[in-house]
Amino acid sequence: MHDTDTFVTFHKALTELSHSPAFIDKKRPQKLADLTALCARLLNVDRVSVWQFPEERDRIESEWLHTTDAATGDKSSLYQSGNPDYFSALETERVLSVRDAQNDPRTRAFAPGYLIPLNILSMLDAPVFDGARLSGVICLESTHQRDWTLPEISFVIAIADTISLINTHEAWLHSQRALEYVTRYDSLTGLSNIESLRDRIGHLADKIERRGLGSLALIWIDVDRLKSINDGLGPQVGDNVIAEVGRRLKKLSVPGKDLLARIGGDEYALMVRNHTMRDSLELTASRIRQEINRPIRLTGHSISVGASLGICHLPGDCQTTEELLRGAEAAMYNAKQRGRDQACFFDSSIQVTARSRFVLENELRAAISNHTLEVFYQPIMSAAGMKLESLEALVRWQHPQRGWLSPIEFLGIARSGGLMYALGECVLRRVCEHWQQAHNQGITLPEISVNLAAEQVSIPELPSLIRETCHEYGVPVSALHFEVTEDSIQGDFNSLNSILEELVADGASLSIDDFGTGYSSLSRLKSLPFSRIKIDRSFISQLPDDEDDCAITLSIIGLARGLGLSVVAEGVETEAHEQWLFQRGCDYLQGYRYSRPLPFEALLEQYFTPF
Repeated sequence: MHDTDTFVTFHKALTELSHSPAFIDKKRPQKLADLTALCARLLNVDRVSVWQFPEERDRIESEWLHTTDAATGDKSSLYQSGNPDYFSALETERVLSVRDAQNDPRTRAFAPGYLIPLNILSMLDAPVFDGARLSGVICLESTHQRDWTLPEISFVIAIADTISLINTHEAWLHSQRALEYVTRYDSLTGLSNIESLRDRIGHLADKIERRGLGSLALIWIDVDRLKSINDGLGPQVGDNVIAEVGRRLKKLSVPGKDLLARIGGDEYALMVRNHTMRDSLELTASRIRQEINRPIRLTGHSISVGASLGICHLPGDCQTTEELLRGAEAAMYNAKQRGRDQACFFDSSIQVTARSRFVLENELRAAISNHTLEVFYQPIMSAAGMKLESLEALVRWQHPQRGWLSPIEFLGIARSGGLMYALGECVLRRVCEHWQQAHNQGITLPEISVNLAAEQVSIPELPSLIRETCHEYGVPVSALHFEVTEDSIQGDFNSLNSILEELVADGASLSIDDFGTGYSSLSRLKSLPFSRIKIDRSFISQLPDDEDDCAITLSIIGLARGLGLSVVAEGVETEAHEQWLFQRGCDYLQGYRYSRPLPFEALLEQYFTPF
């Protein structure tokens, strides 16, 4: 047979094998078995093996071996340290056609322990790739000395390329599975996420609508007390609690259980199919609460949590996926308002609340987008209460129907709607606009404190956003002072420290806001670049009559002194507050005793108009 005919015969056989549906559907070991068997049969060789590099790349490991007697996936290794010439040839020559393997410089190191005992005389090796990277080799070994022909070499290279394609396809499948996991599953618990839940609800809702049969119930589960656990024991313990609750819910067997998802920090959703009668759901809700209420033992602590549950039906209460989700969430919030650790079914009165919350979120989104939020300013005074030292910027929203809204009325909605970063950017821009207006009027404003949410200080781009915004309005970054709550500094320390240090390097100064209400370690306080502590108003309101508040406030002032930080007391309303704090060495005072938060024009009129 001429070389051309041999070439065509070999490649036709390979094409028929590799493109057959049966081959494509096989697992990797079966594919390697078929390819090596074909190679051994057509080229009449005694041994065909497939080898691959492990991650260390200090050796190759056999993945499959076909011999005249058997085929196996048993592992054996060939180390580079004992066979440097062979590994060098693989990297440089790629295809090794060896007539006399026992004496060839590239392969003779194998002779004593391998080639001679097995009577291997000739070898033909071709490279296997993973993308552009050499990932392995296919090796043919003959007990007869032979000169490998061009069709044989071409065929072995084609076999190696087929294995390379298998590698590429498997890597693609792995990346797709990893991408699907990231986009559809929660990394902490391994449960489905909100997007998976939405898709499942949508699929089943369409089926119910088409058939006119069936029902769904969604149980929204919110774990109570998680914030106090994070504050008191740290976020790692909080994560462990979340993971344990997820494990318990996953193991729970209840009628009609379809899909369990983690849909928020401390929130889960359980979808129930068909078993949606009220009595059945009440029993299911009771069992969920019993599971969550069992004490959780972690790192020497016995931790007790509860759960508030909201239940909504489709099609009974709603018709669409979003309506089911919002209805169950609204019912959960209703359960919380009734005293927590209970279950609440959706009804028409809750529907008004859910719709109102949804509308308010959309209106807030529009207000942020259109830059219509306002900023009021509250003075921060010297300890004697006589001199204006700085200002705190406080966001306000003039709602077209509800009038002026304070942050407590919409920050929760902003946070649940993922709007906190955009809201913070909106406030920063408004502060810079006001600074510029004052500057144009010949007024030099004192340092302005701007609050940063946890959702802002975790974003590496925050310092550049602040620099660019300040530059746009001609505001020096040193004119700003940023306040960060204790709970906001519990994330990755290195990333957080880098962001805060960059702000300080740009000229800004930093405060810890609401100190004493969150959880922060002294090591973090002394390592992060803060210059000021703000004592939360809850410790000030009962001064000087409450002994506990006096002790806590004195300890915070002492801690600040030890760390070289200045102190601001919030919520100063009476002369008694002022005198007690002044005498104990508090640096700055803020509260209604001096001024309520003022609109910008009123601030200028009251504090900066010359008499």
